[in-house]
Amino acid sequence: MRRRHRGTLVAAACMAGTMACGGGAAGEPGKIALPAPAESVGCDLHRALRSRRSVRDFSRAPLNVTDVSQLLWAGQGITAKGRFRTAPSAGALYPLEIYLVAGAVEGLDAGVYRYVAEGHALVRVRSGDGRAALAAAALGQQSVSQGAAAIVIAGVYQRTARKYGERAGRYVEMEAGHAAQNICLEAAALDLGAVVIGAFRDDAVKQVAGLRADEAPLSIIPVGHR
Repeated sequence: MRRRHRGTLVAAACMAGTMACGGGAAGEPGKIALPAPAESVGCDLHRALRSRRSVRDFSRAPLNVTDVSQLLWAGQGITAKGRFRTAPSAGALYPLEIYLVAGAVEGLDAGVYRYVAEGHALVRVRSGDGRAALAAAALGQQSVSQGAAAIVIAGVYQRTARKYGERAGRYVEMEAGHAAQNICLEAAALDLGAVVIGAFRDDAVKQVAGLRADEAPLSIIPVGHR
């Protein structure tokens, strides 16, 4: 997996089992409330670790919005007061932003969405199926277009640099690894396939996913039924 700045830093992370905190998303303009994440998905951590593999071939079966809810919560969901999340963060600064490029998700229109951890909700960034364009940005890797959806992890380096200076790059990329592993373990627990992709053209991914100017794409995770 290609990585910028200081090389690939992927760390294993434990899946949390508590429900996300926060609320009010359904009543806030522009936000799409997600189903509350389940406290258990019927798969223990050891089984998920054993079954996690990089899956690049997917069936045409759609995901459902409940699956999407679990995956996004696993990556950056809030698990306790103080906004503590499923993945560790240096100084609890949380520089990661999670985007969903949805193509075949029951209960959710095709489009690009930004995950909002506070309230466990989505905000639509743009409409339409962006999977083919995202695959082209990922140097033609077909798994990106064949998955029912793809999750883009982006980092805002400035959030961490304000406190940690030049070490911010290392910390942000470590956090992206934690979040990616959480998502992949959640996919395994849900009997879904996923793969972490790091080979892509940054500017093209930013354009397809509608990232903000200060957000740098760090990984793409296509997800779908095996």
